[in-house]
Amino acid sequence: MTKVLVVANGPMQRRMAGPSIRCLELSRVLHARGHQVTVAVPEPSDLPDQGFPVVPYTADTIESLARDADVLLVQGYVMRRHPGLARVGARIVVDLYDPFPLENLLVFQRAPMDRREAEHMESSTAIWEQLARGDFFLCSSERQRDFWVGGLMALNRVNPYTYSADPTLRSLIDVVPFGIPATPPTDTARAIRSRIAGIDRDDTVLLWGGGVYNWFDPEILIRATARLAERHPNLRLVFMGAAHPEPGITELMWAVPEARRVSDELGLTNRFVFFNETWVPYEERAGWLLDADVGVSTHHDHVETRYSFRTRVLDYFWAGLPVICTAGDSLADMVEHRQLGATVPAEDVESVVAAIDRMATDRRWRNACARRVRELAPTLRWETVAQPLVRYCDGARPAADQSWAPRGLPFPITAMHAAAPAASPRRDMRTTLRAVYDRLPLSVRRSRPVRWAVRELRRERARR
Repeated sequence: MTKVLVVANGPMQRRMAGPSIRCLELSRVLHARGHQVTVAVPEPSDLPDQGFPVVPYTADTIESLARDADVLLVQGYVMRRHPGLARVGARIVVDLYDPFPLENLLVFQRAPMDRREAEHMESSTAIWEQLARGDFFLCSSERQRDFWVGGLMALNRVNPYTYSADPTLRSLIDVVPFGIPATPPTDTARAIRSRIAGIDRDDTVLLWGGGVYNWFDPEILIRATARLAERHPNLRLVFMGAAHPEPGITELMWAVPEARRVSDELGLTNRFVFFNETWVPYEERAGWLLDADVGVSTHHDHVETRYSFRTRVLDYFWAGLPVICTAGDSLADMVEHRQLGATVPAEDVESVVAAIDRMATDRRWRNACARRVRELAPTLRWETVAQPLVRYCDGARPAADQSWAPRGLPFPITAMHAAAPAASPRRDMRTTLRAVYDRLPLSVRRSRPVRWAVRELRRERARR
């Protein structure tokens, strides 16, 4: 039995977003496997008893919690906010399922450039620190894994030690997608047709099942609904979560007011398009999913798309819903290859209109898509997809390059070190780096990347 401390990046409440849902579900799997699990959360939780402790932490208490653990599972900005976690002696598993530096490029896209620079450097530094220190890494897809292997390579974590331990690098980074519960959803309470005025029993309901973040394109669905309103007067588009459970994030979601504006201008609001004003509790989402006919998710074409994993699409699979989604990410590839619905090119309203029209008119095809979704769903259960994490916790071990001095150093620094006089790198790394730095041209020393690297090295030295 391994003592595992799962440190959540955000609140773990009845109303919670994807990162906390993932922490909770992975904790449930590890607990069921027999590990001694504790979940540490930044705010008191209102969840019912989980069978394992869910305890609030502060900057003053998190390290004492971590010292009692064999394995830490961290995500997001946890290690950035609490750098002492890197030195408590536990094995560190870093969950990279959410490539948030790419998301932040869109979250802060409309902010002043100095704010954008600051946010980018902060999120990139958080990732760099985790890649440098982690013993084992999780990601959501093979495509994501390729992305993160590149990051590990840049930080010298792909090296003779990690390669000799496992030429596939699966013992360093493996795929643990978002999953679905083992128990199918039950129809306890219809949440759409019985609660929302203007939606009737025989309407065709398209459900947007998660948050409306800035990297999404809800406008294209709204405009497609307007185009189809006359042909399909019983068509209804429902946004399940127009407000995020964390207020600070809601303030940054400019996609929501823009979607409302388009819907209002087209005269669709509360007639064909409906916005739920609160975030649906995690354990109550089944009532919304089972009251829908089709799950939808559309986004713009940008770098976040390629490496994303649209976690709420998994809820559509859990509920047996056929899917309409934008092509380009891993789950869209699954929808297309397994014929689970329709994929559409980004920003192509004609294709969206055609996909919705077919879902609304071709019931035989829609039911066939739903049947294939139900057949796929058992392979996506949390206890199945989490097996790489379970195996690691069964025999937690340090990374193979734990004692190698250049591990975790960005390649510009590593290259400078290699070119420096061959003294004793482990004993005199500071002198070596200083000698190489002094030989750099002044213009290079004044460049933003080098100044950033020097600042981070000084911060790390101060922590020690």
